[in-house]
Amino acid sequence: MSDDSAAGPAPTASAFDDPLARLDAVATTEAIATGELTAQEVAAAAVARAQRMQPLINAIAHSRHDEVEALVRNRRPAGAFDGVPTYIKDMVDVAGMPTGWGSRAIEGGPAARATKGIATQFEQMGMVVLGKSTLPEFGFIPSTEPGHTDPTRNPWNLAHTAGGSSGGAAALVASGVVPIAHAADGGGSTRIPAGACGLVGLKPTRGRLLPHREEQMLPVAVTVDGVVTRSVRDTARWYAEAERLYANPKLPAMGLVDRPVERQLRVAAMVELPIDADVDTPTRHVFDETVALMEGLGHRVEMAPAPVGQEFADDFLAYFELLAYLASSTARISHGRHVRRYRFTDFTHGLAEGFRRNRRGIVGASRRLRRTPATMAGLHRTYDLILTPVVTTVPPPLGHLSMALDHEVLLPRVINWMAFSPLANAAGTPAISLPLGYDAATGLPIGMMFGAAAGNDALLVQLALQLEEAAPWRSLADPT
Repeated sequence: MSDDSAAGPAPTASAFDDPLARLDAVATTEAIATGELTAQEVAAAAVARAQRMQPLINAIAHSRHDEVEALVRNRRPAGAFDGVPTYIKDMVDVAGMPTGWGSRAIEGGPAARATKGIATQFEQMGMVVLGKSTLPEFGFIPSTEPGHTDPTRNPWNLAHTAGGSSGGAAALVASGVVPIAHAADGGGSTRIPAGACGLVGLKPTRGRLLPHREEQMLPVAVTVDGVVTRSVRDTARWYAEAERLYANPKLPAMGLVDRPVERQLRVAAMVELPIDADVDTPTRHVFDETVALMEGLGHRVEMAPAPVGQEFADDFLAYFELLAYLASSTARISHGRHVRRYRFTDFTHGLAEGFRRNRRGIVGASRRLRRTPATMAGLHRTYDLILTPVVTTVPPPLGHLSMALDHEVLLPRVINWMAFSPLANAAGTPAISLPLGYDAATGLPIGMMFGAAAGNDALLVQLALQLEEAAPWRSLADPT
């Protein structure tokens, strides 16, 4: 990736010349509450930034920019994020906009009649939903490169991936269009784009937020909603407000986490992979720096082997093959008669065919995946946290992870890049991506990931507050 440095500074996309873009979500809603700004001014400025950035980053699937005055007027001003502009990932229904799931086979359907799922909570928080953010087909790959349309570009370096599947959300937040955006994580889809774009991305404990109805009948539920933000306090405030709207009595309450961790933590640091993949030099360097940072803060860090092996990776792939089979074969029932299944990508067809070839194997794979929570609970009896990189390498150039590639070419690249993140999805444990490093050669952030025991989401936010204060990370608002 040295070619980027040889060619000069990486091309970026930043809207931070607008002073309002520099405000995080908490500061934005406070300015509206005090009368320093109006919700109309905030929304209009966000729309202007979006229209300026969209040709560069291609992060918006659908917009309601021409309805912004009505959206502001009809918002719920009593919410904790009154007037904060945002986008919802294009996998959740929002009234008045179609839901395309990043797929050419599904696009062209009717607009949703009602807002559903987690998007209802964004509205209840007083947010102004300006549109829908991009994702790859069904969120099946960790890069927002659907193949049939232009890719979503990383604002830090427009020649590289923004990650995925919540890449549109991450690009919009990192470039300064909005301070916070909806994300969803089924194998790393919140944490990976957060790491690629220099953001905070918390995957919560399974059951912390409203459940995904479409997964309730499946043998393993892996997908959870969330947000990507530029500040830890935005993440903390959003989860506190989500908990006020819906609290799972089976989990410890998070509340508003507003103080850094104050005790020594036991940390298992893992960088050696159980699969045939390697961590690149820049990522390993940031990992080593993070270990030193944690030790300097008084935490006890021990190098440890991965708690799972190649069998886990095979089982997780088998499960995603099941998901692809179900998503493609039931698409006309789920999304409408306009769906043309032959338009699904070769990658989705390839995953589905993998399930058909080995459909009997899904029983054993599901059984083993359901044991993952017990495996992780055992590990967390010794360690408070697990530290790993988010992905194995610096975000690759666009094209390397495109859904335009043949399934046989793309699949090993996907598996190798996202080797660390699926474990928390199978276990249902919380994990957070923090932008603790930077690669000077490409101009790209490098994320590190911390995982905790089920229910210990608050501990991860406390740690994030400590690390944000001890080692403030770069932003495109102040990239140096």
